[in-house]
Amino acid sequence: MRGQTRQSLREPDHEPDHEPGHESGHKPDRRPGTRRRALSAAAAMAIGVMTLGALTPPASAAIPATSASAGRDAVQQSLNALVREDGMPAALASVKDRNGHTRTSTAGVGDLATGSKVPRDGQVRIGSNTKTFVAVVVLQLVGEGKIALDADVDTYLPGLVRGKRIDGRRITVRQLLQQTSGLPNYTNYLGDDVRYYTPRELLDTALRHPADFDPGKKWAYSNTNYVVAGLIVQKVTGRPLAKEIDRRIIKRAGLRHTYFPAPGDASIREPHPHGYYRESADGPLRDITEIDPSWAWAAGQLISTDSDLNRFFGALLAGRLLPPAQLAQMRSTVPAEATFGPGARYGLGLVSRPLPCGGLSWGHGGSFPGYETRSGVTDDGRAASVAVTMQLTDEASRRSLERAVDTALCR
Repeated sequence: MRGQTRQSLREPDHEPDHEPGHESGHKPDRRPGTRRRALSAAAAMAIGVMTLGALTPPASAAIPATSASAGRDAVQQSLNALVREDGMPAALASVKDRNGHTRTSTAGVGDLATGSKVPRDGQVRIGSNTKTFVAVVVLQLVGEGKIALDADVDTYLPGLVRGKRIDGRRITVRQLLQQTSGLPNYTNYLGDDVRYYTPRELLDTALRHPADFDPGKKWAYSNTNYVVAGLIVQKVTGRPLAKEIDRRIIKRAGLRHTYFPAPGDASIREPHPHGYYRESADGPLRDITEIDPSWAWAAGQLISTDSDLNRFFGALLAGRLLPPAQLAQMRSTVPAEATFGPGARYGLGLVSRPLPCGGLSWGHGGSFPGYETRSGVTDDGRAASVAVTMQLTDEASRRSLERAVDTALCR
């Protein structure tokens, strides 16, 4: 993650140059998220963070009183556990059952400084769920005959992707979307500079390092893949990536609370829980809600809500965003257990996971400073998204969040 002082940012309403390599940047994380684990003290100070004396207020304030029936609800119990046992300041969920009924739930505190309630279906930074949006735009362009999945990167960005054992003439668009290109993850190499990054800077950071492997030989999660994919979208359409996502997905799917922040916009527009960060297991929490997300660009810059994520993934799986041929390609998967857990597989920006009650869930996940999200939908129309207000850094907490989604889908 990178913060930046407001004074040095571009104005929020300034549209980025849509030539490749001249829009906002992104900095992600090895999990379904978009950044490295460490946040420097300098970066924390630059975004004006607040140190808090305790993880949560007293238990009576941390989890609001609920009715007896709500207390027995498995989803509510999962959220309560994320707060009480995993130490999350807040947890939010939106669940749609197979009959189309939707329920939102919350636990914890929306703002630890004031003790305010968690806004129902509040906006959060959704991190690498953004990758699925980008993949959908690319596949729409494939369906329109403007991009070919098995064309090489140089077809669209001639001479741009070059480095040690890196050659855009040997990397296909499909390999970018499926994380099999071998491109090094630029997130691993960004220093502690607190400043604005362009996509071209992020790509150049990656290209200073050798390929992780030859294209198509392995699978490894790299945010660099989606920076390149975003640049291809811009080159092919002649429009900023943000505008293409808005036109092709957000408006089309009726996502009323989802947007791609403009350069320099560190805020979250609508009611939202505050997001928190801690540098060590016993360190203080810092309020990191407001942060310039430019480093997250095509790999994780979007802001959304749990219900909008359900609507997006539901529309995608129901075939309302892609033609059948492109949706089938998106659902063609390779093993991805190392990053997404037992039985997980990665398609073209889409993850499948086996459910404990049988069948598969399809979605992604996102990790961004202050927030962590997991989403899943099933082929019979069930959908669930759960968010917490702290980026997760340990396997146990990640599994707890994934179990909460599974519980919601299997109830």
